[in-house]
Amino acid sequence: MPPKKASWIPDQHGAWAMLTVPFLAGTFLSPRPGRQHALLLAAWLLGYATVFHAQQWLRLRRVAARRPQAARRHVRPALVLGAATALAGIPLAASHPWLLLAGAAAAPFVAVNAWYAWRNRERALANGLAAVVPACGMLLVAARLGGGGLPWAPTAACLLYFAGTVPYVKTMIRERNSRTYYLGSVAHHAAAVALASCLSPGLALPFAAYLARAAALPGRGIKVPVVGAVELAASMALLTSLLLLF
Repeated sequence: MPPKKASWIPDQHGAWAMLTVPFLAGTFLSPRPGRQHALLLAAWLLGYATVFHAQQWLRLRRVAARRPQAARRHVRPALVLGAATALAGIPLAASHPWLLLAGAAAAPFVAVNAWYAWRNRERALANGLAAVVPACGMLLVAARLGGGGLPWAPTAACLLYFAGTVPYVKTMIRERNSRTYYLGSVAHHAAAVALASCLSPGLALPFAAYLARAAALPGRGIKVPVVGAVELAASMALLTSLLLLF
């Protein structure tokens, strides 16, 4: 039975802000945002969905060997979405060959994620952190595509924020009883306030708010949809701050 359309959309809801916020920041910080960014965004999101299904196929082939249909349901989405990614990406790569270098730079991080998927350890801290790097790197790609330079400061701010969301979200859900994760999350956010302030003094305010939520919210029994809503608001605050400060 063919997979339902809804199943083609990756269910990693927290990933969407990480995929779009750096991209939008790079786009609107560039001198010439335009249609090429829309095409790149399509290729970027379709590529993410393709990789998601490929990794699920890889994971389920190993952990669900007695139920081959579990892995097979990801084959068609991976192939169709992969073809759509190529349709969007090939014209861009033809007119901007340097995008191939950007893809090559992201490949090692995708390989790390694939390894964790094969090991059925997608929830590992290192796996989440590996996914953050190419996502934030899209800020540089989008800025360069719009005729700008390489805005390292806002990219570093994105890295500080999204790297912090990995342990923080764990303290709210899967590791909510772990003192080690809690202390590590708070320590990261405290360091991020200082580092972000060095990038721009104006970043001290949002990053202080991120530290406050990392320190105060774990252990309060907050429901998952509320956690997601708070993170969406925090991501939008980051995007707004970057566009105003840089």
